[in-house]
Amino acid sequence: MDAGGSLRSPALGNFLRLLTDEKRPPVDAANLAVVVAHPDDETVGCGATLSRLRGARIIVVTDGAPRDLADARAYGFATPEAYAQARTQELFAALSACGFARDAVTQLAIPDQQAAESLYEIANRLSGLFAKWDIAIALTHAYEGGHPDHDSTAFAVHGAKALCRRRGHAVEIVEMPYYRATQNGEVKQSFAGDPDGVSVSLSPAEAALKQRMLACHATQRRTLEGFSTAAEAFRPAPDYDFAELPNGGRLLYEAHDWNMSAARWRVSVSKARARLDER
Repeated sequence: MDAGGSLRSPALGNFLRLLTDEKRPPVDAANLAVVVAHPDDETVGCGATLSRLRGARIIVVTDGAPRDLADARAYGFATPEAYAQARTQELFAALSACGFARDAVTQLAIPDQQAAESLYEIANRLSGLFAKWDIAIALTHAYEGGHPDHDSTAFAVHGAKALCRRRGHAVEIVEMPYYRATQNGEVKQSFAGDPDGVSVSLSPAEAALKQRMLACHATQRRTLEGFSTAAEAFRPAPDYDFAELPNGGRLLYEAHDWNMSAARWRVSVSKARARLDER
């Protein structure tokens, strides 16, 4: 694909090639949606790259505010609604730093840590948005067992792809790594197994932009300190069987109080797949 070309017709490989072009050409991304779980995931996954994706849509699945109030109170908020509003403002500030207006953002407002309870509903909503905007490429989370909302978003994007395919609308999925468990602890921003994708080394200017975007997410400062601004990684998403546990069954979220276990994940996936199969 030539710089400025549509994403509808070219091969996915050409899109990935454009991302690594040393000249960093702008990409006509009117047919691309970035679908992430939380405010700040857009910055961690592809903050520097976003500045080149002209016309892309940003979809944020959750409101970033767990209902148990632990996080909200830790950051000085009395209610999840107030915490969610603060995170929304941080999201808009970060996206403004890389040239995105508020009207490019769609928030599904699912409660943080509860996306797995609404897998079918999220997939159905995404498929409608993909159809409305004629989305050709969805950029989203890898299925990696890191955070349950991340895996839920990955499931929903793949589910939306399947729903679109039945209507004759092709959507390709490119995924980004966030964090996952290994035998030696947690690793960030690397794919499990054979990456089979591209790594975009960020220039000093791109790294500085990403750092400014990260700083906009002030409530998440401690969480985001461990993420690098050296590179951003992308690969074509495998055709996952979401009934199989990700990352060889090593689930980081089972070590945290994030309202998810392997058994609960499998039940949620089974229910959502049954509803998707009915469509």
